[in-house]
Amino acid sequence: MSGTVFEKAPARDRRRFPGISSRAYEHPADRSALVALRKLSGFDTVFKAMSALLPERSLRLLFLSESVRVGETQFPHLYEMLRDACYILDVDKVPQMYVQQDPKPNAMCIGLDEPIIVVTTALVELLDEEEMRAVVGHEVGHALSGHAVYRTVLLFLTNLALKVAWIPLGNVAITAIVTALREWFRKSELSADRAGLLVGQDPQASMRGLMKIAGGNHLHEMNVDSFLAQAEEYEQSGDLRDSVLKILNMLPRTHPFTTVRAAELKKWSESRDFQRIMDGHYPRREEDKDASVTDSFRQSAAHYADSVRTSKDPLMKLVGDIAGGTADLGGRLRDRFTGANGSGTGSGSAAAGQGGDATPRD
Repeated sequence: MSGTVFEKAPARDRRRFPGISSRAYEHPADRSALVALRKLSGFDTVFKAMSALLPERSLRLLFLSESVRVGETQFPHLYEMLRDACYILDVDKVPQMYVQQDPKPNAMCIGLDEPIIVVTTALVELLDEEEMRAVVGHEVGHALSGHAVYRTVLLFLTNLALKVAWIPLGNVAITAIVTALREWFRKSELSADRAGLLVGQDPQASMRGLMKIAGGNHLHEMNVDSFLAQAEEYEQSGDLRDSVLKILNMLPRTHPFTTVRAAELKKWSESRDFQRIMDGHYPRREEDKDASVTDSFRQSAAHYADSVRTSKDPLMKLVGDIAGGTADLGGRLRDRFTGANGSGTGSGSAAAGQGGDATPRD
């Protein structure tokens, strides 16, 4: 598996992005963390040297012995998709890819020395060709961003921290670390979704794939627009109690909720940033060494500030009001938490407030 595999052009006419930097598609929060890590001289080298302490070699042997390696004679259609994805994102070395028997649809990219892509049989059976192409592009995007390295390293550090949980206040510190890691994991998934769209260049296929992961292989019973409307309803419905429940539901997850991923990807696909990439205007890998950590953190902070400002979630609205110096904060907090609309209290007002918030926008 080398650069010679690129002698064949993609299966259909799609744009290629020579020398593209992963910064082009990375979510701002993901990008700021990665730029900072890349600036730590010798960071990758030190932890790759520790690979003997990690289960990576064991995992490679396990996949080699218990899974099917994708190639010209095994799952050749997936092999073509993999080569195609590497061609479009200009990845010189094609990662090894395995298909693993598993009833749960899933895919992952792991490894320190070299990334390994693993997809389950359930996922292969669930998705059509264009939907699967977006998934393969998603995993190649993880590899190009270096997520496989950083995820493996951070998981190692987390497991190491768990072994010293007996230290006073250790659990509190570890919980904070794990929470922060999961927040980064979730943002890295949004980055990889964007990479998948750049590879497939078919927004509807990307949306369908996410919808199938949520609802199974019943495409004739589902509708992409209605699926996206669920994300809108999820964001803006309920009161502060629901906002708190959303946070509690999200904390243990390493992936964003599927409807939210679809909505985020649709928003990016319609953005100026995406169009500029498609027009050939994007950062190059050769410029990565000059990327500013300060600028990256500034962009990340601006993204979160804009998310709070534009969010329809009751808690985020309240945060925006606090930041804006809204008067009668105590009263607004009470009304938001009970669902009251300010004109009265009781279940009738709460129901009216919730009903108004829950209406999806077209």
